Amino acid sequence: GMSGSIQAVQKQHLHQQQEKQQQHQRHYESSYYLSTKSSVSQQAFSASTTTTTSRRQFFWIFNRKVIFTRRILKFQSGFTFTLQMEEWSEFRKKMNPDSLTHPPEFIVKPRGQTVMEGKTVKLHCTVAGWPKPRIAWYKNNVLIDAKAHPEKYTAESSYNMHSLEIKNCDFLDTAQYCASALNVKGEASSVATVVVTFHVPKAKFHDWGLGMILPSDGFCPEYGVTFETTIIDKFDVAFGCEGETLSLGCTVVIYPTVKKYQPEVVWYRDSVPLKPSKWVHHHWSGERAILTLTHLNKEDEGMYTLRVNTKSGFETHSAYVFVRDAEVELEGVPVAPLDVRCHDANKDYVVVTWKQPAVEGSSPILGYYIDRCEVGAHHWAQCNDAPVKYARFPVTGLVEGRSYMFRVRALNSAGVSRPSRVSEAVVAMDPSDRARLRGTSLGIVPGEPTDVVVTEATKSYVVLAWKPPVQRGHEGVMYFIEKVRSDAWQRVNTGMPVKSPRYALFDLAEGKSYSFRVRSCNSSGVGGPSEPTEEVTVGDILDLPSAPGAPVVIRNTGTSVVVTWKASKDVKHLAGYYIESSVVGTDVWMACNNKPVKQTRFVCHGLITGYNYVFRVKAVNAAGYSQSSPHSDAVVVQPAISVPGQPTGVTLLEALKDYMVLGWTPPADNGGADVRGYFVDYRTVKGGVLGQWHEMNHQALTAASYKVTSRPIVAQTRPGECHIWWDQVHFCHIYLSVNPLSGSEEANISKTSQV
Repeated sequence: GMSGSIQAVQKQHLHQQQEKQQQHQRHYESSYYLSTKSSVSQQAFSASTTTTTSRRQFFWIFNRKVIFTRRILKFQSGFTFTLQMEEWSEFRKKMNPDSLTHPPEFIVKPRGQTVMEGKTVKLHCTVAGWPKPRIAWYKNNVLIDAKAHPEKYTAESSYNMHSLEIKNCDFLDTAQYCASALNVKGEASSVATVVVTFHVPKAKFHDWGLGMILPSDGFCPEYGVTFETTIIDKFDVAFGCEGETLSLGCTVVIYPTVKKYQPEVVWYRDSVPLKPSKWVHHHWSGERAILTLTHLNKEDEGMYTLRVNTKSGFETHSAYVFVRDAEVELEGVPVAPLDVRCHDANKDYVVVTWKQPAVEGSSPILGYYIDRCEVGAHHWAQCNDAPVKYARFPVTGLVEGRSYMFRVRALNSAGVSRPSRVSEAVVAMDPSDRARLRGTSLGIVPGEPTDVVVTEATKSYVVLAWKPPVQRGHEGVMYFIEKVRSDAWQRVNTGMPVKSPRYALFDLAEGKSYSFRVRSCNSSGVGGPSEPTEEVTVGDILDLPSAPGAPVVIRNTGTSVVVTWKASKDVKHLAGYYIESSVVGTDVWMACNNKPVKQTRFVCHGLITGYNYVFRVKAVNAAGYSQSSPHSDAVVVQPAISVPGQPTGVTLLEALKDYMVLGWTPPADNGGADVRGYFVDYRTVKGGVLGQWHEMNHQALTAASYKVTSRPIVAQTRPGECHIWWDQVHFCHIYLSVNPLSGSEEANISKTSQV
């Protein structure tokens, strides 16, 4: 009997110990989750797992909010925090994958930073979610492989805290960095901008007499010198034609010369770094930088910049490159569209966009054809039977896992244009499939999709998007789409369900209103319908831009002018502006640019000196072209008038008691216009004290003469010479200077002469 009682007591003690251990484990799990969600370091929790409780009041700052509680959990290491009793159940659920999963959520988002060249910057974020999200970092939408470039990047993850370290920052590291978190429940991302600057104090610049300003304090301790960069033999404004090859080059002089040291040479187009490719070739000989553009296309038009980075600073040179259309095969047809891009790629669906060309041909563009081609094949298939007017089109019917390229052709009443340059290759695959964690349940009929919305509605098509159902099996789901105009729901894709959570509907009646809903299906059956969308009227939701303001033209050089205009007041998703010129009296309009520009100022090159031109501007977006602006005032193409040079050789030719003759040499540079006259200034010197300058003549010197009381009489007998008569004798030294008159606000003054 005694042994039985002892065993019963031992069992009771053992049961109590197990209950305490389970309670301790629940406390620790909840504490652990709170720590990871609140960015508490791992070390604070690895010190000890033994907890004690206290009834004292305390508080904990959680996610930037102060939470008051009645319980304190205190670790032996001395770390103390509190937990709100009302949230215990929620924490335990989030720690238990069998009861509740939830998508990634950014508790702390990465913050944009500005950093000096050569320094290190670190981006931080904290992400919650279950199953534990996988984190990837992107630079300008390109995945960063930190392990392949350990000298540049270090990516770390500690529980729910993640960081990306960028070392030895330079100009090319200026970009948008995206942290992407993904688990089986969904995806979340957050973007931060990093700007790398090169700072030199304003007071510390030096002009080396080479036409550029360099930092005088950019000492490089690594080599013990200050590098001075000079760019000579610079490329100028260039003109090319589609299909041609064009090279741009500069000679770069680095002083002093250091053995085995080479600067970093980077090329940009419209401020975007150019990477070597099939169409772009870089060459650096150690002295000359050359950029070669093979098989020019209109996408190559823009402002090109060469940047030379050294340990002491950088130098740049820029010039514009124009690319004109190749001759059309059939007169009157449009020229090719440009800038074809792919967006929102999924398993069987991709959106293709493009920009309208500058020249529509002999008649307006009626629409566009989109062609596709599998990578590695040579057969192009047309994607749409009827031309689409909108410069955006969803291509469906792709084969999952295959890569495609796209091109676009324009159509008018005269025929079809040449194809555009092909797009970058894109894979028909849902992005989440690459890292999706598969479930384990089998034989489950999927639930209903959620958040069905209309993302695009045009005259040609309507695009739906939705979120996959929460309940689904490991095999994945497909979808049926249904529409309704009155009371009867009709299935749209009766033949084959779609794999992607997006779908484009065609052949809808323009001006009619529809609602849509979606059902999920798999091998186990078809699920229930989603909530229907609100009624949507079929028609273009993007209007044509309004016409820009009348352009103002300013003389620039003998072959160029500067055109400015007021932006279109009513325009959404502006693609840019096209500028056109016409010689007065011809009524023939020529495009000044073949790639739309977004700024409201443009330098039009390639004009004929002495010809009289007028200009107009039109805006463009995905819906099409605006009306052309009013014409500018006519302007003759000739160099702008600048300040004339200074006269030289001011000389006293003759001096008598009451008059003198003064001569000088006209300026070598007249500023682009005839000199209209000269002004003569004088001042006196008495006892070594210089007097103030005074004008001798209030009107420009001409063949006429005039007389002012108590003032000298000035008369010009021939250019570069004048006679001066005095009403009274001045017993002093007189200094004279000559100032040429021009159409500018101020002019240069010659050196003085003592008489």
